[in-house]
Amino acid sequence: MTKSDDAKARFSTGITCSASVFSAFAGELGLNEKTARKIACGFGAGISRTGNICGAVSGAIMVIGLKYGKAEQSDDPAATEKTRALTREFIQEFQKKHGSVNCTELLGYNMSIPAEYDAAAKANLLKTKCPAYVQDAADILERIL
Repeated sequence: MTKSDDAKARFSTGITCSASVFSAFAGELGLNEKTARKIACGFGAGISRTGNICGAVSGAIMVIGLKYGKAEQSDDPAATEKTRALTREFIQEFQKKHGSVNCTELLGYNMSIPAEYDAAAKANLLKTKCPAYVQDAADILERIL
């Protein structure tokens, strides 16, 4: 099973989009999956239903940081630059495929407005569109990592 299939399967069980992507990669990067899901949970639904950056994108960026990010206070510009370069590459690829990394733009509903969140859920977007965003985010990660 690919990481993208794994992330999509996790999402189908009710794990948030951000946690599905992040936890699919976390184990091989030294972080247990339960902790990864807890860390990423608040980023789902456009950062806790605020309509901002897509949770699948947030989860992917956390993976990049976990793998390449600067961990020490000491001067390590190479780690920071690699993390930023891969993050930009990821965002560009996701945007090229979906037109945006913003949850509200991707779904066409402002997730911070309860009535619009309910309308998106009623339109079944969380089950029709979001699984593709989760799978594509993980797929892009698999290619660029």
